[in-house]
Amino acid sequence: MSQRNPAISKGVDWVLIWLYLALVAIGLLSIFSVTYHEGDNVIQSFLGFKTNYSKQFYFFIGSLTLGLFILLTDSKFFTATANIWYAVGIFLLLLVFPFHTEVKGTESIIRLGGFNLQPAELCKVFVNLALAKYLSRVETDFSTPRSHLIASAIILVPAAITIAQKETGLALVFLAFFLVMFREGFPAGYLIAGFSIGVLVVATLLVDKIILALALSAIGIIMIYLLRKQIKRRRRLLFSIAMIWGLSIITIVFVVPFLFTKVLQKHQVERIFSLIGKENPYARLNTVEGDEPAATSKKDADYNVRQSKIAIGSGGFSGKGLLKGTQTRFDFVPEQGTDFIFCTIGEGFGFLGCTVMLGIYLFLLLRIVNIAERQRSVFSRCYAYGVASVFFFHIAINVCMTIGLAPVIGIPLPFISYGGTSLLTFSTMLFILIRLDADRQMVLR
Repeated sequence: MSQRNPAISKGVDWVLIWLYLALVAIGLLSIFSVTYHEGDNVIQSFLGFKTNYSKQFYFFIGSLTLGLFILLTDSKFFTATANIWYAVGIFLLLLVFPFHTEVKGTESIIRLGGFNLQPAELCKVFVNLALAKYLSRVETDFSTPRSHLIASAIILVPAAITIAQKETGLALVFLAFFLVMFREGFPAGYLIAGFSIGVLVVATLLVDKIILALALSAIGIIMIYLLRKQIKRRRRLLFSIAMIWGLSIITIVFVVPFLFTKVLQKHQVERIFSLIGKENPYARLNTVEGDEPAATSKKDADYNVRQSKIAIGSGGFSGKGLLKGTQTRFDFVPEQGTDFIFCTIGEGFGFLGCTVMLGIYLFLLLRIVNIAERQRSVFSRCYAYGVASVFFFHIAINVCMTIGLAPVIGIPLPFISYGGTSLLTFSTMLFILIRLDADRQMVLR
């Protein structure tokens, strides 16, 4: 085969392709197990484009065809057009505002006949290409604040537009690209600052604001006392402590309330407070005319997760078997073919099946990191780390929210969850990586 078509097979990492095919097969089997109706002709239902597993099968064929074209494409095409694709992605995101269709609370989808296009999904590919392009430029000095701001803007602009389309979950995925920047020399101080803000936000949810403000003030006073000798020599140190204290108080008093009343949607806020076991203090501020009563909303906030954990637990060690699950077969778990498909695998194939699936994902991530480190080109290395970061974020958050360890933000499991745009996006990201790796001896810019 390699002699007949050396242009396709030369340098291709077939391990990645086999891992990809294995995950897609698991996804098709899982979607089939929850949507197949007894008595239906399996072959006809697979080819009829009427069931979710049939549509997913055709989405896979389309993704595989696109992957073949990508493997036939010159690697230089991706560096040459990276910025153009980014501009196209921003244009598609802006096109959503006048032409969107509201689907399950999100306004990020454009309906094209019988197909739903979600530009925010596709933008992950475009952002990855544009970021890799910028970081690999000869003139980019990634030790300067200016370069940090430009790289951050490449990530945050589409994220902000996505938030405006009520798709906070997908917007958070873009933050995964900051891991690429840290690999390329982004100062660790930014990571510490970001982590500290996250801890402060969580603390604001768990502790009374007045008590937290007093605690932070006490910490500030103690720091000033302990560093009093250094402060005498360096007045800037006192200014830094005061500034950190001030920003912390602003975050507690203004930023967190704004985030939970203006940025996050009501059901997302309810799920977050349900996860930490507290009443939602912003319920009245989030309530608009026609909303459900607060008690009902709280009761329903963790319904998905409770049913998901029941399904996973009922699977035991080896699972109930294909088409034998009760929680998933009888639709007790909402979104069991998309965001909560992990519980479908847990009920049908048990702890053993989940372990195998997560093992394949772990092997995939390690393989991508290994591929990233063997690249001669900075562009290829950055792009590979971008793929690994996005995949890791999706896998970790999806699995954790399914078992109740993270709030439900509605992001799919790569290659497994039902969804045409999702499968197309992940497939495109992976096949571009395979194409770049095939030319790993080439220095791309």
